Amino acid sequence: MTTMNPYLNFDGNTEEAFDFYKSVFGGEFEGKFKAGDMPEAGPIPENEKNRIMHICLPIGGGTKLMASDIFPSFGHKLTEGNNVQISLHPDSREEADHLFNGLSAGGKVEMPMADAFWGSYFGSFRDRYGVYWMINHEIKK
Repeated sequence: MTTMNPYLNFDGNTEEAFDFYKSVFGGEFEGKFKAGDMPEAGPIPENEKNRIMHICLPIGGGTKLMASDIFPSFGHKLTEGNNVQISLHPDSREEADHLFNGLSAGGKVEMPMADAFWGSYFGSFRDRYGVYWMINHEIKK
């Protein structure tokens, strides 16, 4: 069964925003990774190494609030419409591929489905209607 979680983008203040959300929802972060922690990320400017690559805060009922900062050095620009993404978490690679191929048809692929260093099978895209999606199948260890 696929689960769906909101995914937010910020321009350098993700950590501040999520400390605020944590103060409201409670709980603990499941993960908080900074750009400087990414292996094989290529050249990241010093002023972007403390930006959040990914953060996750469970908020109850199986829902997780997730986010990352944009990276201007990678050509990212935060504009209205791309600051919220829908993150789908399918149970299998096959379901991940089905969702990715179906929803991305006629859209623009940002990252094709591939194994990611954080242990997931991941891809992202903007669909033909301008909605941003991420498909993240966690590989069981």
